[in-house]
Amino acid sequence: MYDFANSGYTTVLLTAVFNAYFVSVVARNADWATFAWTVALSISYAIVMVIGPILGAWADAHAAKKRLLAISTVLCIGGTLALVWAGPGTVAWAMFWIVVSNVFYSMGENLIAAFLPELARPEALGKVSGWGWSLGYFGGILALAVSLAWVMTAESRGSTTSLAVPGTNIITAVIYGLAALPTFLWLKERAVPAAVPGTRAALARLMRTAREARRYRDLLLVFACGVFYQAGVATVIALAAIYAEQVMGFQTRDTIILIIVVNVTAAVGAFGFGYAQDRIGKVWALRITIVGWIAMTVLAYFARTTGLFWIAANIAGLCMGSSQSAGRALVAYFSPPERSAEFFGLWGVATRLAAILGPLTYGAVTWLTGGNHRLAILLTGAFFVISLVILAFVSESRGRSQVS
Repeated sequence: MYDFANSGYTTVLLTAVFNAYFVSVVARNADWATFAWTVALSISYAIVMVIGPILGAWADAHAAKKRLLAISTVLCIGGTLALVWAGPGTVAWAMFWIVVSNVFYSMGENLIAAFLPELARPEALGKVSGWGWSLGYFGGILALAVSLAWVMTAESRGSTTSLAVPGTNIITAVIYGLAALPTFLWLKERAVPAAVPGTRAALARLMRTAREARRYRDLLLVFACGVFYQAGVATVIALAAIYAEQVMGFQTRDTIILIIVVNVTAAVGAFGFGYAQDRIGKVWALRITIVGWIAMTVLAYFARTTGLFWIAANIAGLCMGSSQSAGRALVAYFSPPERSAEFFGLWGVATRLAAILGPLTYGAVTWLTGGNHRLAILLTGAFFVISLVILAFVSESRGRSQVS
């Protein structure tokens, strides 16, 4: 249910609606607008890279994942609501609250993932992770569908599509808060506090991990692989709506409909590949999805018609659900259960570094080339190629044996 709850934030704010609104309305289509958006995201991810592992280790030491999850949820919702006041020219305000809300969204994502080893047997991690990601996409669909209804009825209220966009932040925040309630009411913290909890104990855990890094060779390779394939994924999530509107000429309504359909295919991908991961192996499942991502970037580059772009977008949806689920399950499979929050904090470092590297590269390319989004999406494919090469050195059986 938490996957269901927080998906609206990424779907509405980062993927489909507010990002395009930031470029076209808040930044008034300036040449630097896309770059400014990626800078805001990069700052937020840099913050998460620093504090994520420390908070993860602290949560393990104190058995406080649920407590920190509640704090991050409240602060993300608060930052989302603050963006209601983002309008033409309020670039600094919008960038500040995107940073705040995305920092605490990302912290919540790390913490909820750390519950996975407590909730599923090792042989069922892929399946259970897939259930979560699949249900999560339906949360994104719900938030988008309600937002679409709000935007499409703007004229009947005497407003415009652009003026209706801030209201979608309220919709997202309300759905986030309500859908997260079952997690806080019924999810149990099964971890046990360390004998000597505290900040020093948390830092000692991190130092221990650093000393034992060689022991977790395959997990470190997964982290490295994640930096590159997640860089591509983060780019698509952050800039899909901008690409659709700037290159393909989509209107806000068209973009929302596209993202709703893509969320359905993503849910199918997450659910189906959740079972496939446990059958064919998590590494092979991840490898297949990365190949799909490469195909998507090539199709998007050559797309001159909306039909071909729709095909590329739905391939991205299938790969998004499966690759995100497979990555989370693989980290859980290679991590000691008693240190899950710490290791997912480190996974968060990898994915947030990716979220800086990918979108910032895309934004810089569009800025330096005068808005060449096609070249930027083609270069995004290079991240997936690199990740595929790194993944070739990961052994699933060896990685699992390193846990004990």
